[in-house]
Amino acid sequence: MIERIRRRLTLGYVGILALILLLFGAIVVGIFSAQLNRQQDEQLTRQAQDVAGFVRNHGPGGAEADEPTPDRSAPSAPKTPGLAQDGPRLRHDDGSGIAVYVVPPKTLPDGADAGEEGIYGKVSNPGVPNTDLGLPFTGAAREAEREASRNGARGDGPGGGAAGGPGDGSDAETLPGPDGGVRVVSVPVIGESGQTIAVVQAAQSRRAVDETVEDLLLALVPVGVASLLLAGVGGLFMSRRAMQPVKDSFQRQRTFIADASHELKTPLALVKVGAEVMRRNPADPENREVIEDQLSEIDRMNALLSDLLVLARLDAGRLDVEDKPFDLSVIAAETAGRFLTRAANESVRMEVEVPDRLPARGDSDRTAQILTALLDNAMRYTPEGGTITVSGRRLGDGVEASVSDTGPGVPAEHLDRIFDRFYRAEEARTRAGGGTGLGLSIARDLARAQRGDLSAQNVAEGGTGAIFRLKLPAQ
Repeated sequence: MIERIRRRLTLGYVGILALILLLFGAIVVGIFSAQLNRQQDEQLTRQAQDVAGFVRNHGPGGAEADEPTPDRSAPSAPKTPGLAQDGPRLRHDDGSGIAVYVVPPKTLPDGADAGEEGIYGKVSNPGVPNTDLGLPFTGAAREAEREASRNGARGDGPGGGAAGGPGDGSDAETLPGPDGGVRVVSVPVIGESGQTIAVVQAAQSRRAVDETVEDLLLALVPVGVASLLLAGVGGLFMSRRAMQPVKDSFQRQRTFIADASHELKTPLALVKVGAEVMRRNPADPENREVIEDQLSEIDRMNALLSDLLVLARLDAGRLDVEDKPFDLSVIAAETAGRFLTRAANESVRMEVEVPDRLPARGDSDRTAQILTALLDNAMRYTPEGGTITVSGRRLGDGVEASVSDTGPGVPAEHLDRIFDRFYRAEEARTRAGGGTGLGLSIARDLARAQRGDLSAQNVAEGGTGAIFRLKLPAQ
């Protein structure tokens, strides 16, 4: 089951990362593609506007329309930036793969000729191979012309001019060309009379933009796949580490259930044996002793079940633990006082060495329960004539109560496990037999529930007693 959970966790990690990478890649490609489109539209618009400026000045109704066309061989021939006047044609030399075409308007202005080579037709560009990219696109030109008419066709010179960009009369769209998609910008040209004298279209293949986006995708896909593979390996490693505490917890729970079953099974078996003995000989005078044994085992089961209930509440975080100020000296003295009679009966000396006040913060009743478990443990391990000492002191950030004895001490190999549930050191070292193995475990959990701690160590190297130290926050 643990391995199945690990695989599910790893698949979850990889799935989430794949979704993040997919979203990230889509956003990056979308932004990158939009930037390329914008750059292409800006470049096409600039080229169209360069030609539109010349057409506006030299076309029908333009400011220089009646001037003679300069000879291309004359050194003083006027030049338009980005354009060269080549007889009746315009030459656009930039090598960018952009084709430009001057489209006549639907209704020609006065004095214009649709076949007039000086204005209308293709603007040659040595950078474009033997193709016109499908120019002219008449439908796009007519739409730009109508849009210019609706918007009043604002110009950049007296009497009107060429539109300056999106929102100023120009229109950019992708249209089907002879060899695939073509990006086309249509710029209407307004003459002095306010009429549209031409529509300049600049076009460029979408292939360059599409190939650039494809190159980006080809770079992102291997990176994404490699990231997912690394995430899978890392996910397996991290899930193994994450599931280790769960695995340990399951193991502890299985051990706990097995130990609890064993502890309950023994007294139940003894009670059953005693009941069968009494059933066979109901009038036997020795039945009284059997009944006493049964009551003792029932008390043992009752104590065990109470301890199990406390542990279950501690594990679930449902045990009520107060956080109030109290005097640890008073609690320690009162708890030790309850063991004086038992200590006298077992010939054990009880000493209490606590200051007048030890202001602590926590739950006084739970603290008394902890000290009771410690004193009961000390009574079990202290031989006749031995001494149990209850002491207290102030610490830098809290207070401490300790219980020490003069018993055999705790073997070094048992110190690390002495607070484990159902764990008991060698019972032969006790005088009264071992308990259920839950008292010290409950005591430590109760100490931690009060933001304190409980620790154990031997008084001296090699034996001669053990000491348990309870630390609690100061008031």
